[in-house]
Amino acid sequence: MGTEITSIVSHISIGTNNFDRAVEFYDKVLSTLGCEQVMSYPGAVAYGKGLPEFWVQTPINGEPATIGNGSHVGFIATTKQEVHAFHEVALSLGGTDDGAPGPRPDYGDAYYGCFIIDIDGNKIEATYWDEDKT
Repeated sequence: MGTEITSIVSHISIGTNNFDRAVEFYDKVLSTLGCEQVMSYPGAVAYGKGLPEFWVQTPINGEPATIGNGSHVGFIATTKQEVHAFHEVALSLGGTDDGAPGPRPDYGDAYYGCFIIDIDGNKIEATYWDEDKT
């Protein structure tokens, strides 16, 4: 039957108003989680660990990119150290802290993560789920 799919999402795209800077930001930030560019087109780059799951692109309609109020993209970290590296690298590249690495008891005992506002104003998150605490 093929490879088991463990995600319910095919991919997510966010817009940018500064494509080159956004690519530099995500190249470095997502590398902390073992992700890399897996596909690119003029004005668009896809990241993943094999499949193109997260796209950064200039809006196809030519209008300025805007952020989604109430939306964010959460990335999977495999260790607490990856959460910290994600946060640290994002801040060093112009991201803004929106929640330092650490547990969030309201999200459950297994949750450990951080939140960043990227250089275009998008909210991103790195999350490690400690299976020993579930």
